[in-house]
Amino acid sequence: MELTRLTKRNHYEEIKDQLQQMILDGKLKVGDKLPSTKEMSERFGVGRSTTREALSALKAMGLIEIRQGGGCRVIRNSPAAELALPELDSLRMNRETLLELLEARQSLEVSNASVAAAKRTDEDLAQFEELISVMGRSVGQDIEGERTDLLFHLTLAKATHNSILVRLFESIAYQLETAIREIRRVELYANQQVAERLYLEHSAIFEAVRLQDSELAAQRMKQHLQHVENILMKYI
Repeated sequence: MELTRLTKRNHYEEIKDQLQQMILDGKLKVGDKLPSTKEMSERFGVGRSTTREALSALKAMGLIEIRQGGGCRVIRNSPAAELALPELDSLRMNRETLLELLEARQSLEVSNASVAAAKRTDEDLAQFEELISVMGRSVGQDIEGERTDLLFHLTLAKATHNSILVRLFESIAYQLETAIREIRRVELYANQQVAERLYLEHSAIFEAVRLQDSELAAQRMKQHLQHVENILMKYI
C-alpha cells in the first residue's frame, strides 16, 4: 500500500482523500485491511489523532469499518451516502435539504451535550482539555480551526459512550461539513473576531460537561449552534 507523505496543512482531509481515491481506484479492495493507525501516521508524517479523524470520515461515508482495537477494513468501494441521499451532492442548491440537515444536527448535538455531561469520564476530560488548548492556539487559522471544531464535536459525541449517537453524528456531520466547508472556512475560522467567539463557546460547553451539568451543557450547545447557523443562513 503506497502512501504519499503529506506536505499541506489540511491534515485529515488530505489523508481521507488519498485513502478514498485508493478505494475508488481499486488499489484497496473490499475486504482489505488497512495498516494500523500507528503505521499510517508514521508514513503520512502526522499524529495519530489526525489519522483517526480521516478514518472516521471514511467510516461516515460507509467505505470502511473500524473495529474494536483499531483495526480497519474496507467494506464498500463507493460512498454509502451517494446511495442513500444522492440529493446531498447538490446541497448548496438544495436549501430545503440543508436546512433539514442543520435542524437534525442541532437536535442531535444538544442531546449529545446533555448525555456527555452525565456520562463523561476523566479520560474524556483529559482529551477535551488537550483539544481546547490546541483550539486556543489556532484561533484565526481557517483550516486548523475547522479541523479542531469538528474534532471537538466528535469528541463530545464519543463522550456519550453511545455508539449509535456517535454513528449518527458522523453521518450528519460529514454531509453537512462537505456542503458548507468553504463558507465555514472564510466566514467562521479566518475571521478573527468570529473565531475567538467560537473558541469561547466551545470552552463554555466543555466547562458545563466538566461540571456534569447536563442542562447547562445542552443550553450552551444550542446557543453555539444557533450562532453558527445564523452566520450560515446569510449564504444558503
